[in-house]
Formats: sequence, C-alpha cells, structure tokens
Amino acid sequence: MTARQWAVGLAGFVSFLNLYSPQAILPLLGGEFAAGAAEISTVMTAVTLSVALIAPFAGTVADVLGRKRVIVAAMAAVVVPSAMQALAPTLDALILWKFVQGLLLPPIFAVTIAYIGEEWPRREAAAAAGLYTAGSSLGGLAARFLTGVLADLFGWRAAFLALAAITLGCAIAVAVMLPREQKFVRSAGFAASTRQMLGHFRNPQLVATYAVGFGTLFNFILAFTYVSFHLAGAPYRLTASAIGAIFLVYLVGTVLAPWVGWAIQRIGRRACVLGVVAAWAAGILLTLAPPLPLVIAGLAICAGAGMVTQAISTGYVAISAERGASSAVGLYVSSFYLGGSAGAALGGLAWVAGGWPACVALVLAMLAVMGAVVWAVWTPGSPVAPRRPAA
Repeated sequence: MTARQWAVGLAGFVSFLNLYSPQAILPLLGGEFAAGAAEISTVMTAVTLSVALIAPFAGTVADVLGRKRVIVAAMAAVVVPSAMQALAPTLDALILWKFVQGLLLPPIFAVTIAYIGEEWPRREAAAAAGLYTAGSSLGGLAARFLTGVLADLFGWRAAFLALAAITLGCAIAVAVMLPREQKFVRSAGFAASTRQMLGHFRNPQLVATYAVGFGTLFNFILAFTYVSFHLAGAPYRLTASAIGAIFLVYLVGTVLAPWVGWAIQRIGRRACVLGVVAAWAAGILLTLAPPLPLVIAGLAICAGAGMVTQAISTGYVAISAERGASSAVGLYVSSFYLGGSAGAALGGLAWVAGGWPACVALVLAMLAVMGAVVWAVWTPGSPVAPRRPAA
C-alpha cells in the first residue's frame, strides 16, 4: 500500500474509533450512572445526531478550503472531546462531550470520501473507498474491543484516554502521509457551495443512495448497540471484555471491503447491494438462535454486509455527483448518521417493548425498505469486465 492509501485508511480508522468507543461498555456505563438501556444509549444517539447535523456543512467548508487542510485539522481537534469524556462526572456531561465529538467527525470522513472520488481514477474509486471502509471497520473493531478490554483492566476512563492518545498519533501520521489534493477545484464561496449541495436533491441516484445510507447505519447502530444488552443479560452474562471480543466479527468487514471494487466490476452495484441485503437479513435472523456461537456467526454476517453496503454506497456517491463532491458526500454522511441516531432511539423503544426479538424485527423492516429503494431507483448498469484480447 502507498502512503496515500494508508492515510485514507487511518482517517476511516480514527472516525469509527471515536464514534463507537462507548458501544461495547454501555451496560457498564449504565451501571456507573444508574441508567437503563434506553437511557444510556442516548450516548450513541447524541453522537450520531451531531454528526448528521454538521455533515453537509463540513462538505461546503471543504469545497472552499480544500481537502487535506480540513481532514488534518479535524483529526487533531477531535482529541479534545475524546479526552474530556474520560473526565465526565455525570451522564449528562458524557453525552455533551460525545455530542461535541460528533461535530468534529464529519470533516474527517466526509471530506476523505470526497478526496477519494477526486484524486483516484474513476475505475479505482470504488476500490479506494473499500480501503477507507476497511480502515473504518478496524476502527469500529478497536473501539469496541480495546475499550472493553481496557475498561475491565483499568476502568472506562483510562480506556477513553487511551483512545484519545491513539487519535493524536493517527492525526500526526495523516498530516505526514496524505498528499495535498491535485484535482480539487475550489468553490466560488459558501453560498455557491450551498446551492450545489441543494442541487444534489435533483439527482435521483444520489437521493436513493442517501436512503440506503440511512438504513445502513440505522441497522448497524441498532443491532450492535442492543446486542450488547442482549449478551450482558441472561443466559449469557458476558463481561465488558467478552462483549468487546465478540466485536472481532468486524474483521469480516475488513476482509471483504477491499474486494468491493472487484465485485462491482463483475456484477454491478445494484446486484451487489441486493445480494448483500439478503445476506444481512439471514445474519440478523441467525442471532435469534439461543447458542452463543450462532449469535456470533449472525453478527459476523451482519458486520460484513454492513461494511460492504457502506463501501458500495460511499463509492457511488463520490462518482455520481456532477460537481460539489464534498457537499454530496456531506449529505450522504448526514443521512447515514441520521439513520444511526434513529436506530439508537427506535431501538431503545423496541428493546423496552420486546427485547432483542423486537430489535431484530425492526432491522428486517429497514432491510426490506433498503432493498426496495435499490431495486426501484438504482440504475442496473452492466458489469465492467476486462476486455478479452482479440483472437
């Protein structure tokens, strides 16, 4: 891998490392602050909501200021709320710092995706988005696994401080390794960039992709938040470390994401996503089985399906925008994280109403909506296969 490839992977890693850091230890935090499952999950609702609110504006700012400058500055700034979470004396304070942290994440991942769409050749953009998604997958894994293990060994506050130190190191590495953008065309100003952003809503392919992004994180946050409570309760009674270790299933997404470009070239984006949605449905149903190994197998399928769907969708947004790539990606990120916020909130209602089976039913309903949108709106296209030499 080149330095540029490492840099976009690290940007994805840092984003998801900070985003998902509380998820594996939510039952532990609930005990610390005397909060129930629905209440403590507000931590995840806060961060995904703040990401959704700021994402479109991060894109317009980057369309004016440039790509690398915004990415590196945001990575350095996110260290502050990451460290302050470790010092939070109350649940409200933790939620506040998580919200602030979320405001700083879109300038990292939204602008990195736009950077990929502009700086890589069109045929290689999907593969580059796959590398970014692989880094995101590793970041999500590290957020859950490291936080769970460190929380059991040293306490959750020490775990959050460790993640802040990792974030700082990654920011320095990206500042060194990521080349300045070469193909970036500066927007005439914030007003022009905002007009470009609103113009994206006239592109049905983009709007449909935003809907797919909404559903993707809706399902991801819902499933991987409330499965922690499912596994912490009877009959499993898993510790924070054990729950964090189960998130090693994220490695499935890490392995699959770089192959997204290869799959798209052969069967097309729409066929890929429809197949992945079907696999995702099978995986979430498998988590209803009582044996723990089957639950883990189902989560592994869900992790792989979610990461592949995200890689396909982000690559599609990056190459579908006629102009204003950052604002197009910003709108995608906004819809993506609005979905995550909705998944955390509605998942809490489902958990209270019917426990894990109700959460699974909600995921299946959203997968059905995603499949219908892709089938109805996405252009079928044709696979891009290598030409055979003339006989």
